Amino acid sequence: MGATEAFLKAAGYSVAVVDDGCCGMAGAFGYEAEHFDTSMKVGDLALFPALLAFRQTGQEVCVAAPGVSCRAQIEDGTGFAAFHPVQLVERSLL
Repeated sequence: MGATEAFLKAAGYSVAVVDDGCCGMAGAFGYEAEHFDTSMKVGDLALFPALLAFRQTGQEVCVAAPGVSCRAQIEDGTGFAAFHPVQLVERSLL
């Protein structure tokens, strides 16, 4: 986590690390119909509320998440498009 935070800060981002627990997706687990509700409940424990609190600030928020399944879960659970940290660094260079 520390290296990703430093990487994003070096690219000019202000970084807030969220004590997020788990997104609830766990690879393909959350995509399976019989696990979907459980998967979303896990995300609702900490990650989703933390991200949604940022929306209340009115600031522009970019969400970084290195895992493919985590990025999908974040978007499904919060409406935030989440990006791989390298994608955010690429955006800062444009």
